[in-house]
Amino acid sequence: MPTPRSRPAAAVVLAAALAAVSLGPAASPASAATVPVGAGSYSDTRPPGTTGPTTNTGAPVTPKVTEAAKDKPVPTNDWWSSLAFQRYDDNPYSTPMYGHPLTYQAVSGGLELGYPTSPTVVGEGRQYEYAHKADLTLGLSGLNSPDTKADDWSDWTVTPYWSDGDRTLRATIGHGMPFVYAEGEGGDARVTTAGTPDVFADDGNVVGITVAGHHYALFAPTGSDWNVSGTDITAGLGDKDYFSVAVLPSTDALETYRKYAFSFVTGSQVDWNSSGGTVGATYELTTEAKEGTERGTLQALYRHQWMHTTDALTPYTYVSPRGTMKVREGTSFTTSQKAAPVLPGLPGNDAVDTDRLRGYLAEVADSSDPFSGASDTYWTGKALGKLAQLVPLADQIGETATRDKLVGLLQDRLEEWFTAGGASEFSYDTDWKTLTGYPASYGSDSELNDHHFHYGYYVYAAAIVAQYDADWAADSAWGGMVKTLIRDTANPSRTDDAFPFLRGFDVYAGHSWASGHQGFAAGNNQESSSESTNLSAALVLWGSATGDSELRDLGSYLLATEGESIAQYWFDADEEVFPGDFGHDTVGMVWGSGGAYSTWWTANPEEIHGINVLPVTAGGSLHLGGHKDAIRRNIAEMERENGGPAEEWRDILWEFESLADPGAAKAKWDAGNAGYTPEAGESKAHTYHWLTTLDTLGAPAPSITADHPTSAVFSKDGTRTYAAHNHGSDPLTVTFSDGHELTVPARSTATGTG
Repeated sequence: MPTPRSRPAAAVVLAAALAAVSLGPAASPASAATVPVGAGSYSDTRPPGTTGPTTNTGAPVTPKVTEAAKDKPVPTNDWWSSLAFQRYDDNPYSTPMYGHPLTYQAVSGGLELGYPTSPTVVGEGRQYEYAHKADLTLGLSGLNSPDTKADDWSDWTVTPYWSDGDRTLRATIGHGMPFVYAEGEGGDARVTTAGTPDVFADDGNVVGITVAGHHYALFAPTGSDWNVSGTDITAGLGDKDYFSVAVLPSTDALETYRKYAFSFVTGSQVDWNSSGGTVGATYELTTEAKEGTERGTLQALYRHQWMHTTDALTPYTYVSPRGTMKVREGTSFTTSQKAAPVLPGLPGNDAVDTDRLRGYLAEVADSSDPFSGASDTYWTGKALGKLAQLVPLADQIGETATRDKLVGLLQDRLEEWFTAGGASEFSYDTDWKTLTGYPASYGSDSELNDHHFHYGYYVYAAAIVAQYDADWAADSAWGGMVKTLIRDTANPSRTDDAFPFLRGFDVYAGHSWASGHQGFAAGNNQESSSESTNLSAALVLWGSATGDSELRDLGSYLLATEGESIAQYWFDADEEVFPGDFGHDTVGMVWGSGGAYSTWWTANPEEIHGINVLPVTAGGSLHLGGHKDAIRRNIAEMERENGGPAEEWRDILWEFESLADPGAAKAKWDAGNAGYTPEAGESKAHTYHWLTTLDTLGAPAPSITADHPTSAVFSKDGTRTYAAHNHGSDPLTVTFSDGHELTVPARSTATGTG
């Protein structure tokens, strides 16, 4: 197999020194410089003729943050990113932000709050939305700020900041938070309502109002008195600087919420662990008592959270685009989920015709252009992913020459991208603290979109290479650049000065967001959730192959969490999320405000149903088999909308169907495999092996887990097949949750039945 390219010893020493002290990129010099990372490098300046983040008119833009936050890496691709990324020249505040249950929008006079409870179906029935509509605006008397900036943030909270020179306002908001915690100077606390409110409670510094059918409580410091005058409600703060507003689930909840009105949330953090086939997480808020000693709070859990917690919940609930949210009384809660099945490739089996598979492999490996002309980060990534899926298959049938050729193709192309100065390179933006690949695509440069989609393919391919060439994956060789891409997209560190914590993954919402700026009326969005889990699976495989348990366990947490969110919010697996009049069994895109039966580029049903399936891999796709009825509904709707079986993306949708009904999917392959063109990230070799293997072993059985992260179980006619891969150098005994044990030799995949 190809050996890693060499580089000057001095550069390797410098890269090692940077890594040893966990330093980020050096400050930009006057001219472009190459930053060495192991055997690779990136540039600290964009290539000539390229662009970085811009407004919609093409004007360069830098993070819109306060002086206090200017040195913190900004977590773009979040539910609130429009506070920091000004996408529109004429809007220096924000676009609507969907925290759930509340919605928000920053304006010159403060923060609009809404609580949409009635969905509308728009776009000829293709989209449902709980659109932001202001019930009230929280601010200070006279406040007229020229902009709103991000002042502070944590895992799922953010604090926007307003100042007009005479008055300043900070307001902490977050996912699952029924309260808004405000701190202001220079004016009275002020709440303006969209219509004349109905006052259902008035106790001086505590007022309960109903606006547009939604109930709110306003809390001013003890000794203050709210004055209600039409749609204008004010309270003097005296020598204090705080007040809060809460959306109530009902008017009789006022006393419960009053208890926590002055326990201000100051931060949020998730901690996760993965062990014995179980992924656990603790979600915790930190608080400060503005009055008295109460430090507790209330928080609303999304469906994917309350389904997996045994912590006590109150009877209170909220409406949201993700279904019912349930309220927890306390500063923390824990969840526990089964780890998702992950393998480098489906196991070998006698049903696969070796000669046929060998021929299919040669079609790709011996192609004059295995990368199909790809030049940008996304299409190169898809080509890398296609080749990576074939490496374990070639290995299974003893085609070592083909295996090594494929590994060499992966290494060569990755090394091209991992070396600054060529036609393809990565460049670090010191303002936005992000690594962008050039040539870029789909706004990955100007909008900071989709980094997790693109780079997930690179990490996955590198993980497969590492399985066969550990030296190549060493930090001192090319592994350092792989980890730099991981730091950009899925950084586990909150103290890294060079990259934000988990850039695109929203730990509370349970999934990633694709837009870097979030500059839409419907909030942020994510279309291809499966390309997000592709990165998560890549972390499991990379961490397993390189002995990095931190990244491996991070991948397990991300995959289990987003896997449940995909089932509930993209596929409506339990039929409890989508509005009754929506009329679809899946969405191609999840938005902050709801979901849409669409994609960015086409209304073709095959692609709407397939975009949240590709790439099909043994690492990132087997978890989908946990909701077989949802897959059946999904395929049935696709065929209804399509006027018949899939044609353009038939391979992707056959593979998807095989996760529920392998025999039916294999029959479609048998009848229709001649003459079709594989989807760009697929190959006949992989599709044939996938469908034949699942037809033989049965569909995945994710309810059975193991004490080893790279394992899976399949079930057919009452017989279970257990599979596990051992990346280590010693034999391993894997124990499954049903008691079955499997001995796996070093650096091998093993199977057993029971």
